[in-house]
Amino acid sequence: MTMAAQHNAAPLVAVAGNDEDVSTSLGPYGTYQRRGSHGVVLIHGITGAPVEMRYLARSLGRRGFTVACPQLAGHCETLRSLKATGWRDWYRSVERAFEFLARRCDQVFVSGLSMGALLALQLAAEKKARVAGVATLSATFFYDGWNVPRIRQRLVLPLVLHSPLKYLLSYHEPSPYGIKDERIRSLIEAMYSGREALRVDQAGYSEFPALTIAETFRLIRTVKRGLGGIVSPTLIAHATEDDMASVRNARYLAARLGSREVETYLVDDSYHVLTLDKRRDDVADRVGHFFSECLARNAAARRA
Repeated sequence: MTMAAQHNAAPLVAVAGNDEDVSTSLGPYGTYQRRGSHGVVLIHGITGAPVEMRYLARSLGRRGFTVACPQLAGHCETLRSLKATGWRDWYRSVERAFEFLARRCDQVFVSGLSMGALLALQLAAEKKARVAGVATLSATFFYDGWNVPRIRQRLVLPLVLHSPLKYLLSYHEPSPYGIKDERIRSLIEAMYSGREALRVDQAGYSEFPALTIAETFRLIRTVKRGLGGIVSPTLIAHATEDDMASVRNARYLAARLGSREVETYLVDDSYHVLTLDKRRDDVADRVGHFFSECLARNAAARRA
């Protein structure tokens, strides 16, 4: 779960320009920067917003990648809009962004945060070798981080999700909101407490409807079944202090991927939202380096 973004941050690039279908493909709050002939789709977390990927997008842009970050269906609008969508709607948003870049780029990579990482894996499972590489950030198969009480994991959550309560209740994520950086966390707290105006296109939703949580479990089950069919080189980045999803998630993923090229990058001094937390620059550099290495290996293979 991720519901964090930088305070008062403007979209990286307005979805406008020479391409008539940018807004159609990425949504009104999606971001797009045209650079070189190789592209990256960035996927924000569920209840989050494209702005939480801005640091990573800028870093990749400096390396010459063309970057698209779609607004997932039901996001940046109202909770009612979110509740009306499911994981297949979110996936269609990702698929549209992928095809948008595939029409413009020679090779396309994908990276996602939290549940966005699972959407990235689902894309790789379906598109196979068309996905040049994957970078997962805090991929979440189990909500087992240190800030998720065991009683909630084992008793409360199953009770809510398998009863009509899922249509009525929401989960309000407590501090630290996936952020170890105290400055950024204080800005989020100000917005969520009402001391500052909350814009869902900038900070995401301040609550996680139980109905939406139920959809994430459906997504998890679907992605688990397809992990063995993923052939794209994969980088797994995960915080050692992740408050929402423990390092067990990274180990689970690494052990089940079908790809022959899998790297695990464990990040200290950060919590769940790797794209905004203390080590965000290091994470962005590692993702960019991994994708650049993939390009170099592909070029060498073509010359051989």
